[in-house]
Amino acid sequence: MTQYDYLIVGAGLFGSVFAHEAAKAGKRLKVIEKREHIAGNIYTEEVEGIQVHKYGAHIFHTSDPKIWDYVQQFAEFNHYVNSPIANYKGEIYNLPFNMNTFNKLWGVVTPEQAQAKIEEQKQVLKGKKPENLEEQAISLVGTDIYEKLIKGYTQKQWGQACDQLPAFIIRRLPVRLTYDNNYFNDKYQGIPIGGYTAMVEKMLDHELIDVETGVDFFANKEHYLADFPRIVYTGMIDEYFDYCLGELEYRSLRFESEVLDTDNYQGNAVVNYTDAETPYTRVIEHKHFDFGRQAKTIITKEYSKQWEPGDEPYYPVNNDRNNELYKQYAEMAAQTNQVIFGGRLGHYRYYDMHQVIAAALQCVRKELDNHSSGI
Repeated sequence: MTQYDYLIVGAGLFGSVFAHEAAKAGKRLKVIEKREHIAGNIYTEEVEGIQVHKYGAHIFHTSDPKIWDYVQQFAEFNHYVNSPIANYKGEIYNLPFNMNTFNKLWGVVTPEQAQAKIEEQKQVLKGKKPENLEEQAISLVGTDIYEKLIKGYTQKQWGQACDQLPAFIIRRLPVRLTYDNNYFNDKYQGIPIGGYTAMVEKMLDHELIDVETGVDFFANKEHYLADFPRIVYTGMIDEYFDYCLGELEYRSLRFESEVLDTDNYQGNAVVNYTDAETPYTRVIEHKHFDFGRQAKTIITKEYSKQWEPGDEPYYPVNNDRNNELYKQYAEMAAQTNQVIFGGRLGHYRYYDMHQVIAAALQCVRKELDNHSSGI
């Protein structure tokens, strides 16, 4: 067998950045991926000349110039700006909540008028400190926006009533008293021209990196542990330890995509359906990410569901019970000297793409520094 320095379990963003940096330092790596493709959840596939985001919308954004410079090595980015809209029973509102939203909803024109309306509606809480998501949302944006644009969408997304969800989920809800529809405040934003898969391919394109897809780590776990001196594991941390302390909770997603014989279905890349009756949470029209002018279009309806074995885990459920259980698994991981745990599932944490890259760079630099100093 070829002598490898590292086995990377998972060809998503964390594993691919780690592999790229380690290979540059002269390390030989084998990357295995259980799916039949690289790039993890940011995988894009060209259909009808359109880059389709197979696992949901991914818009790269960061305020860190070092991270922005880093990704420029692997792709040229377009100037797409994330400006989703909400559809509530046929009524259209801008997201994030801003003066365009408030004007449509209440007829207000100035920030002062909007703030006064929010303050008026917050009075239903009677000064109570928010104890759940419903109360937290009302304290930030009032009852009207909560009822139309938050309640139904959030309950579909998490599978629970809003008054049963923790307040912290929505604590950083973006509310802007400006006429600005840009969802992110970050300095840099865009989508790789040619798709994310091509970007990750460039990360993994190195003579010291071997990649195999369609490979299940757990089918030969003991073999891998015996044959590789170091392993970078980016899967579910509780699965690695055979769920010995219990299962962590995740939310999963189901996607329904279709090609439509029209050049423009909804006029926007992302439309959230915020009423409780519509079964899906949002519809993505992929061509708008790239300002496409193809004769056809491709849409994807996104449904949220509770994770079950066999599903892809997309979002950790970071409530008190799961966070405490994760801490116990993290303590076990810290004692597992051969294995480095990383990524969204290895850290049981919701990461944006720029955060994954930053975490991977920090991890690989620490690893290489320790190796060079003989630790």
